[in-house]
Amino acid sequence: MKFNGRKLSVEAEKNWERLEEIPIKELIGSALRAREKAYAPYSGYAVGAALLTNELRIYTGCNIENAAYGPSICAERTAISKAVSEGWRRFKAIAIAGGPKGETISGYAYPCGVCRQVMREFTDPEQFLVIVAKNETDYRIYDLKELLPDSFGPESLNE
Repeated sequence: MKFNGRKLSVEAEKNWERLEEIPIKELIGSALRAREKAYAPYSGYAVGAALLTNELRIYTGCNIENAAYGPSICAERTAISKAVSEGWRRFKAIAIAGGPKGETISGYAYPCGVCRQVMREFTDPEQFLVIVAKNETDYRIYDLKELLPDSFGPESLNE
């Protein structure tokens, strides 16, 4: 199935009607602008993310590297941390755009495993959409469940 000319993943296709409430181009544009603020002097790989809360607020983040590497933080976790620190805990979607700093994006920047797990903490993996984008017209959409199958979440501790 296609949405706005974009091929949907199998899982995202199941809930395509939810896409109509997601401002996809605005999210991608916000992620692209956030990417410009990335601090990536070591890898040279700049990433921006734009997170949409259930209340339709957008929080952005960029990757912030550190010479010690371990303290570095991905764009996705920056955006989530900003939203959570402002009191928001439920999210609908995230757009991610990344590539070599100063270059046109030529590939899709998928979230790392740690970011996928942090997303899982605050979302329903069958409902949360992950949009990976090269630009506002070239993107792919996935449900988090597809990117993090059989995940461990808060409810796992109550079993």
